[in-house]
Amino acid sequence: MDRYALYFTPAPGSALAAFGDAILGPGLGLGSVPVPVPGALADLVAAHTAAPRVYGFHATLKAPMRLRPGMTEADVFAAAEALAAHRAPLPAGPLRVAALGDFLALVPAAAPPALSLLAAECVAALDPLRAPLTDAERARRRPERLDPRGRALLERWGYPHVFEAFRFHMTLTERLNPEARAAALPVLAEAAAGLPDLVIDGVSVVGQAGAAPFHLLRRLPFRP
Repeated sequence: MDRYALYFTPAPGSALAAFGDAILGPGLGLGSVPVPVPGALADLVAAHTAAPRVYGFHATLKAPMRLRPGMTEADVFAAAEALAAHRAPLPAGPLRVAALGDFLALVPAAAPPALSLLAAECVAALDPLRAPLTDAERARRRPERLDPRGRALLERWGYPHVFEAFRFHMTLTERLNPEARAAALPVLAEAAAGLPDLVIDGVSVVGQAGAAPFHLLRRLPFRP
């Protein structure tokens, strides 16, 4: 693998996993059966989900990173296992579809502070394994569009949306113009209606080889 990340992915067989399959397909190499979706949602999926399908249905806890020299996949697993060990599942409340900038995502209606704390712990725990940013990686994060704090977070942690800038979200679409967002939001909101409250019940190590889609390597359930 060329890059690794730490995600939250829903438990296989759960209602949230089925929702993700319906929107982004059975990604991450999980091999689940694609869920048939009705007209308007099928059109939206076909037109606006190509980019997020590369990453799969997930919430990022530690952004994709290359490993520094001397670090291995086993080190990633060990760090993730230490995070998951003796940790109770974290209730995060009801979910809703929201616009985050130009794209639509599934987010907690009122995320508990413990969710941001978990993400911060994931960032800090895996960062010692991360190789420094290359110039190309830095440029992809568009530092010219970041405020000074965002640029500082990018330089220190390799990603600007961490700590106080973190917002838990599960991306559903690519970037959309305002008209497309306005049309897609009620369709996705209807599809998400009835989802159970979110429970963060594990972390997932994922990897990417070259430009291929990310692949689930190991899901580590929380077991207090």
